[in-house]
Amino acid sequence: MAVHETPHRNVRFHLPSMRRSATASRPTDETNAVVLTSTAAHVLAGLRVLTGFVFLWAFLDKTFGFGYATASGKGWIDGGSPTKGFLSSVAAGPMESTFHDWAGAGWADWLFMLGLLGIGVALITGVGLRLTAVAGTAMMALMWLAEWPPAKHLSDGSLSMSSNPFADYHLIYAVVLIALAAAGAGATWGLGKAWARLPFVSRNRWLL
Repeated sequence: MAVHETPHRNVRFHLPSMRRSATASRPTDETNAVVLTSTAAHVLAGLRVLTGFVFLWAFLDKTFGFGYATASGKGWIDGGSPTKGFLSSVAAGPMESTFHDWAGAGWADWLFMLGLLGIGVALITGVGLRLTAVAGTAMMALMWLAEWPPAKHLSDGSLSMSSNPFADYHLIYAVVLIALAAAGAGATWGLGKAWARLPFVSRNRWLL
């Protein structure tokens, strides 16, 4: 009896390629930001507005002395200095003496307050997030240096009570600012799209 062998097929398994085509790209809007899902866009917008309020509230409280971080009657408008108390109390780090020299200086007060106001307004309105990220990161870096989290002890020998030698809230704020700018988070609940269409902004993309 003849036995006929059934021919075998060569079955090949194709795994999906993990590499994307060099020509493929994710969609972007007029701000050159990656288009986000609706949920992600709203979450980032909420984060943007809340972060902006942190900076704007700091400006208002230090200006008018609402009795929170700044005592009533001690506001900038009353002749108080927004930087003197904080910078004069710096007690650790390589810039301790420098910050003491800056404490209460008119130029330091104006730069600090204009920075708080500009960053707060820009975040809440959703415009100029790239410049805001740069300015805000510089401000947070200086404040990080002033508090100097790596120190275990202050210059007088007492414990610094630092909760983390590196990742304190100033670093978190800086990363948030950079992330918001990178994601183009001003388009939702903000004026980011209208800002991007302005001719002088279109010619100077760093203003986005």
